[in-house]
Amino acid sequence: MDDTETTTAPGVEREPTQAAPAPTAAPQGDGDERNPDSTTPPTQPVTTPAVTPGSAAAFADVSLEQAKLALRKVKDPDLNLNIVDLGLVYDVRVTENNVEVDMSLTSPGCPSGPEIMGDAERMLKALPGVGTVTVNLVWSPFWTPDRIEPRVRAYMGL
Repeated sequence: MDDTETTTAPGVEREPTQAAPAPTAAPQGDGDERNPDSTTPPTQPVTTPAVTPGSAAAFADVSLEQAKLALRKVKDPDLNLNIVDLGLVYDVRVTENNVEVDMSLTSPGCPSGPEIMGDAERMLKALPGVGTVTVNLVWSPFWTPDRIEPRVRAYMGL
């Protein structure tokens, strides 16, 4: 059975699907499920949607974009700039509903390090449907101001 989910881009209308023609009945008395007169009662598959449309579970799958947007809400308290634009976030991986982040700090002695990393973890855990959140502090490559987004560097006069 194929569990592949298909989506349609916003503004694109899908053509209604047509039901397949009903199967033809087999000879009576052979126990065939397709035959209403057979000796064995037919079995009807019970299908329930995996997710109820409009429910919170409908939005429970965590995407890479959602994780990155959540990290943009985390600010370095000294610079008042988000950690993504500062180039502190090196990598974000989403596996199923688990999120793993590799990030650095502006220096190993950064006094705001624990606060920034804690905020990153809290923001990711606040996403609906997120499972485990792992924030890894990495020092390779070492952070430099060159990692700051160009528009933010211009704003800072660097």
